[in-house]
Amino acid sequence: MDIGLMVEGQNGLTWERWRHILQLAERLGFPTVFRSDHYFIGQQQDSLDAYLSFVMAASETSSIRFGPLVSPVTFRSPVDVARMAAQVDVLSGGRFVMGMGAGWNEPEHVAYGIPFPPVRERFDRLEEAIHVAKALWEPGPATYEGRYYRLDGAECLPKPSSPGRPPILIGGGGEKRTLKLVAKYADEWNCVNLSPDAYAAKVAVLERHCEAEGRDPATIRRSMMAFGIVGPTERDLDHATAVLQGMFARPGAAAASPAEFREGLRARGMLVGTTDQVVDTLGQLAGHGLQEVQFQHFNFDDDAVPEYLAAEVAPRVRGV
Repeated sequence: MDIGLMVEGQNGLTWERWRHILQLAERLGFPTVFRSDHYFIGQQQDSLDAYLSFVMAASETSSIRFGPLVSPVTFRSPVDVARMAAQVDVLSGGRFVMGMGAGWNEPEHVAYGIPFPPVRERFDRLEEAIHVAKALWEPGPATYEGRYYRLDGAECLPKPSSPGRPPILIGGGGEKRTLKLVAKYADEWNCVNLSPDAYAAKVAVLERHCEAEGRDPATIRRSMMAFGIVGPTERDLDHATAVLQGMFARPGAAAASPAEFREGLRARGMLVGTTDQVVDTLGQLAGHGLQEVQFQHFNFDDDAVPEYLAAEVAPRVRGV
């Protein structure tokens, strides 16, 4: 199993810290650094544009795979997304991953005046957007006629770095639409914060969709974005918990104890525990076919968690 990083770019991320995180991740040997694609979630803070940040990732690193987890189909025209993806793929030498999703956070759409269609339409648009992107990345001019999007002899140049690029990652765990789209189109499936039992159940659903599509499920890479509180000792867990509680505290709300807060996160499927506990959980997930976990790096001003993951966790799960 690989261990990567995930950065919530709307949570006060600055260009200075993004550059530092990229350089740190490469120095520590992380194979991936993904980031969110949001204007805001909750409080409005510094929020770096995802695709501008990917240009920096391409230039500041030489080995890391990177991309969005995930770009909502509602934010941009799929033509613009496909063109940017192709060019970042070329710029990075083929290290860009095109993460795509239907979108979910209505408040940021309302604030910025972005239409937020009903869920069925968002998924219909997502499926059409995948067709548009694939058509534009193929050799020659692209023509496509959908309900929401169309192309008429569009020649997207430059093309991606090589045929079949960039790989398409679809994020989410919805069993009726999301996992069906994964089975039909995705090179990689990314889910969020699932316990081993919950993950195994989703895998079974995905495999049924693959069977219906006549696809070998082993051709789909499997990853998970994890919001974890991890550390070598209980004291380290208490410190990480206090930082996280301070970041998400609500005025007037009663504060839970660190242990109660962690137990609540664990009940929601999040990775919580000391090294042995986390490695055991990761081993169970790997047994169900999970290939990579991207831990959220939520305290941008402190390198302790990435350094710990690289030194203590990644070596113990590599190869499982």
